Amino acid sequence: RTRPPMQRSVTMVEGSRPRIARQPRTVSVGEPLEDYWRRRGSRRLSFCPRGSLFEVIQDLQPPVLPTLREAEEANVVAVIGGVPPAPPAKPIALDQEEEVAETPLGMLTQVFVPFILAGLGMVAAGVLLNQVTRWPAFTEIPELIVMVPPLLGLKGNLEMTLACRMSTQANLGNMDSRSAQLTIAGGNLALIQCQAIVAGLVSALLAIIKSLASEGSVHGGHVLTLAASAVLTAELASIVLASVMVLVILVCQRLRVNPDNVATPVAASLGDITTLALLAGLATLLHVTLRDYQWVAVTLLVGVVLLAPVWAFLAHRNIYTREVLSHGWLPILLAIVVSSGGGYILEFASKYEGLAAYQPVINGVGGNLVAVQASRISTYLHLNSERPSLPTGERRCVGPLGVFFGTCPHARTARLLLLLLIPGHLLFVAVIDNVEGSGNAFRGPFVGLYLAAAFTQVCLLLYVARVLVYTLWRRGVDPDNAAIPFLTALGDLLGGCLLAAVFWLLTLL
Repeated sequence: RTRPPMQRSVTMVEGSRPRIARQPRTVSVGEPLEDYWRRRGSRRLSFCPRGSLFEVIQDLQPPVLPTLREAEEANVVAVIGGVPPAPPAKPIALDQEEEVAETPLGMLTQVFVPFILAGLGMVAAGVLLNQVTRWPAFTEIPELIVMVPPLLGLKGNLEMTLACRMSTQANLGNMDSRSAQLTIAGGNLALIQCQAIVAGLVSALLAIIKSLASEGSVHGGHVLTLAASAVLTAELASIVLASVMVLVILVCQRLRVNPDNVATPVAASLGDITTLALLAGLATLLHVTLRDYQWVAVTLLVGVVLLAPVWAFLAHRNIYTREVLSHGWLPILLAIVVSSGGGYILEFASKYEGLAAYQPVINGVGGNLVAVQASRISTYLHLNSERPSLPTGERRCVGPLGVFFGTCPHARTARLLLLLLIPGHLLFVAVIDNVEGSGNAFRGPFVGLYLAAAFTQVCLLLYVARVLVYTLWRRGVDPDNAAIPFLTALGDLLGGCLLAAVFWLLTLL
């Protein structure tokens, strides 16, 4: 009798996170069930067509074909007979299928509620900003007004960058175990504390330089108040907001919701109002209540600054944040400089009544939408290619028509985000007008000009996001760390310019 051909089998050992019993197991690839029942009914265990008696005994249980995720997580330790099958081209193909399977309606549903909540948070921040500009601390220290846009942009950059990094890690499957979650979350929390302290100091420094350039001198007490309030605001807001962002990512992962669609809007909904409230409260406390106790401000400032090396050391020890700590400073510092331009515009345009209430809204909504797009593009590149190579058939630079009307998933996302823009802004304008205005915003040309400015801003940001993320990836830079800071800062600058132009045109009409 001719010996039957040897059946190919693969023996796999579970990895560090076993799904079943921690022992070797043999599975047959493509074995028909009738062969299993025929062998099980046979008493001739001495003849083993698969190479060993142990493997035949293992087949006393019905054969279960390995799933793709099990095959990826297991380690192939032996191949019996024949040439082993070729490994998959990308170990994250399942995630690619899930990304492709996401429907436009599903994405729109996931983005809509966080987007509305984020917009309402920005409306609250705008109303608060319109009120605090009349407080004694802000009227006596005008540099505080200049510091508001870069500081709000800073917090948005840090939280959105954190959300983008952790969303990518979650989509790559690197946060499936509890130990990995703790490691990634702990490293990012330490990193964002260090970044917040440094960026708070830079924000105060830019406001001081502006005062020196315009007036030629600056009051020493004002310098202390600016530095202490900026650093304390950045530190306290980072502790609260970063913890919330980690929780949001974990909840999205548990509910099987794409965190790219949810995390950045949630960060925007809480970031502006929290940061602005802390800045106004701390500046008033240090400048008004504790005016005669400047040693308190000095002590708090020195204590927080001395914590920066500790946070940097903890972030450097973490493998997930070491690269960001070394190379992630330039995008944040450039973003602060660009956002400062929005601060100068806000100070110049503060003579227009009601402008301050709309400034956080137009800036925040634009930054919110472009952050969602940048986060999704970055995740797409991580899933489909390795730096600095681009996915097959894709180019770094495309025209505006390709960004909005192409066949790629990024164009579909851009169209959906623009679909949210107009109704969202109409809702936000109605709320602001009822709270702060006279209820006449919809009776004149203001709404039309405002919507045109917001639409122009977001279109420019979405186009820049597509080109910038692909350019950074092609140059070997992780866009999770570098794209969002620049995009949100550019959104602040464009939003301030376009909003000032709207109010200027209203004075001419």
